[in-house]
Amino acid sequence: MINWEDSNAVPRAIIALENEGIIVYPTDTIYGFGGDATFHRVVKKINTIKGRSSPMSVLAPNVKTALSWMNIPSNSLDDISNVLGGKTTVIVPVHIGIVQSKILGDGNTLGIRIPDHPFCHQLSNEYSNPIITTSVNRTGQLPKTTPEDINLEFGHEVDLFIEHGNIEGIASTIYKYEDGKLIILRS
Repeated sequence: MINWEDSNAVPRAIIALENEGIIVYPTDTIYGFGGDATFHRVVKKINTIKGRSSPMSVLAPNVKTALSWMNIPSNSLDDISNVLGGKTTVIVPVHIGIVQSKILGDGNTLGIRIPDHPFCHQLSNEYSNPIITTSVNRTGQLPKTTPEDINLEFGHEVDLFIEHGNIEGIASTIYKYEDGKLIILRS
């Protein structure tokens, strides 16, 4: 376990990601499991930890990068860029090859987040591939909010834990791009 403000936190997280490791890290809403979204083995490991196999979201370093991943008409880009960032996830069709196909939803869709947490900003800007972001919990359970609870339940299943004390926020609002419009799936 290492504090997010430690100067070694991002470099250690990058090493873990490059080596197909699983990390736990703080976001602006809740703790997230993370891994390199381009590695099949990483996707499989996170799904095993969570006890499910379903689509997952990724971190984007900025709006420009997120928009470059999307496979949508250009006249919809402004609407999407207006809601991207902070406590929102946007599910959109993406270009083939952006991430491992196992984390995509129907229609080659992907959830994309740009959390307002300095650690997420630095990590996603310094790491070259999309990073998985999914809540730290087993499927059907509430997200874990304290380092003690996370370490007790998941410490033996992850390679690195970046902690930021208790994070008792609520999960992000989820928008889905469908038929040229943004629909709120969870607020």
